[in-house]
Amino acid sequence: MSNLFIELYTDGAASGNPGPGGFGLVLKFAGKRKEISQGFIKTTNNRMELLAVIVGLESIKNKDLQVNIYSDSKYVVDAINKKWLNSWVQASFKNKANIDLWKRFLRVYDAQKHNFIWVKGHASNVENNRCDELAVQASKSGNLILDDGFNGN
Repeated sequence: MSNLFIELYTDGAASGNPGPGGFGLVLKFAGKRKEISQGFIKTTNNRMELLAVIVGLESIKNKDLQVNIYSDSKYVVDAINKKWLNSWVQASFKNKANIDLWKRFLRVYDAQKHNFIWVKGHASNVENNRCDELAVQASKSGNLILDDGFNGN
């Protein structure tokens, strides 16, 4: 196993929940950093929190590297660390939200290489705060796209 690892910081935002939303993420590896964000016409905060993680993981070219994923979303972090997602899968996601995104997540998730770390939102974590800025800016941008999987009112 390599001792090199990637740091992935993520955040999501939605105004109105549901309402206009966005995600922001920061990838850090070997002294380099990359920022990615996108805004959506109508979505929810939980969808954006999860989508930030998915897009971050999908953006990583070297799938052999360890990834430390930092999120202020208890929804996302607890689903993994408390093994809720395992039971959701066993129950075919019955009565669960965001099934499309959880299935997309499972295509890129590697339990052996991905470590989820909860961080307090709007606190002293510089990168998490940057992700929040990116998510909010994206949600207010003129470049909002349709969240294809969102089916709420």
